[in-house]
Parts: sequence; structure tokens; C-alpha cells
Amino acid sequence: MIGFIGGGNMAEALIKGMTSSGMKDIVVSEPRQDRRGYLEGAYGVRTTGSNRDAAASSTLIILAVKPQNMSDVLAEIRDVITEEKTVVSIAAGITLSYLGSRLKTKRLVRVMPNTPALVQEGMSVLSLCECFSDNDINVIREIFMSVGRVLTLPEKHMNAVTALSGSGPGFIALFVEAMRDAAAGMGLSRADSEELAVQTLAGTAKLLGTGISPERLREMVTSPGGTTAAGIQVFQEKDLKGLVRDALQAALGRAEELGRDR
Repeated sequence: MIGFIGGGNMAEALIKGMTSSGMKDIVVSEPRQDRRGYLEGAYGVRTTGSNRDAAASSTLIILAVKPQNMSDVLAEIRDVITEEKTVVSIAAGITLSYLGSRLKTKRLVRVMPNTPALVQEGMSVLSLCECFSDNDINVIREIFMSVGRVLTLPEKHMNAVTALSGSGPGFIALFVEAMRDAAAGMGLSRADSEELAVQTLAGTAKLLGTGISPERLREMVTSPGGTTAAGIQVFQEKDLKGLVRDALQAALGRAEELGRDR
């Protein structure tokens, strides 16, 4: 049995991917009755209002709660988490050592997924101890591969991952928002501007997914003295790369703060 502690958006994305891939025997603890009813009806999972009951009945538990609620949740389920159970946390800033200090099991996994998992195009990064067999790791990977791609990296990189792929969708959405608003200021309708910006992003992402490097794609689009070159010159003058670096550094710093606040 796979148990979810928390039935929010990211939990739902995982449940959707898992059930679409044929995974069954899922229980979800969720405090809101209307949300429990929705998850039962949409995905055929079992639900409960008790975190403790969900954890007790599961061999693999996914902690899908906010970081600020983690301490209370761990205290609630601590005495039903035996050493053979596996616990997976998808909460930002929650370290393996923090989980290990509060639970009896050493079978702990830290994962940073991102919001494109909602449409099965997510990027998830796993950090875990060496106590897992290949078969155990494959089960965990299959769960997150059901909503996109998966990498396994040492935990020391997790805050950088949080800044890049965790916060990245928000940064990219802001860029699309800026393109839409600028185009609307040029006389295009807001709806047309948004469609053009979103499809340009989607198509560019698909091209990059073929293996072409960002540098090469930029060169292909940029003719000497052309329109793209004129726009890129402005980005260079305004130091776009430096601005992006500073934004990611700020997100990294906040991820580090979240870890220290535990």
C-alpha cells in the first residue's frame, strides 16, 4: 500500500500519474471531506481523515505537506513508522537528517518535483541513502516517472535544484507574462498575445528537448542585423544572465533558510 499524507495539488498529480500507469492500492489522508470525496471519485483511491491511519496501513509513505506543517505531521505518525517502511518527502527544505532524527526508519527519500507534474511533464530530483536495493529504487522512480522525468543526485545539490526546477516554472511564467503584456502594448489583443507567447514557449521547449543546445537554437534564430539580434542586444545590455543568476541565487538562499529553520 502506498500512502499519501496530504491530498493537495502535487499529491493529486502523482496520484493521477500513478493510476494512469496502472498503480493501485493507494490511500490518501486529507483533512477536508470535500477533497477526500473528489479524490475518491476521480481516481478510485481510498481516503481517510487520519494521517496516522494512512501511515500505519502503508509500506511506502509520501509526505505531501507544507514544510511548516512537517513537524506536527511527523510527531503524529512517528510511532507507526517502523524500520521497514519507506518515507518519501516532497516538501522543500526538509532534509534527510531532519526526517531521520524524527522517524525510526532509515529508508528515507527526499524529492523535489515541480508543478509541470500536473500535466505529466514534471522534473523530479531524488536524494536517498544507499540502504535501498535496486528494486526499491525502481519502485520510487516509477512513481515519479509517471509524472515526467527523474534524476537522482546527492542531497548537497537539492537547494540548487529547488532554485532551478522547483522555482523555475514561476520564473518562466513571469517571462511569458512580460512578453504577453509587451505585445499587448504593441496593439495585439491580450488573448492573442498570450496564445502567441505560450505556444512560442511550448514549441521552443520541444525543440530544446530534441537535444539541440540553447546556444545553437539561439544562433539559428538570430540573423546578423535582424530582429532577434536587436532584441538580444537589449537583453545583453541589461545583463539578463546576471539577473537570472541573481534570481536563482535568491531562491537558493531561501531554500537554505528553510532548511535551517527546521
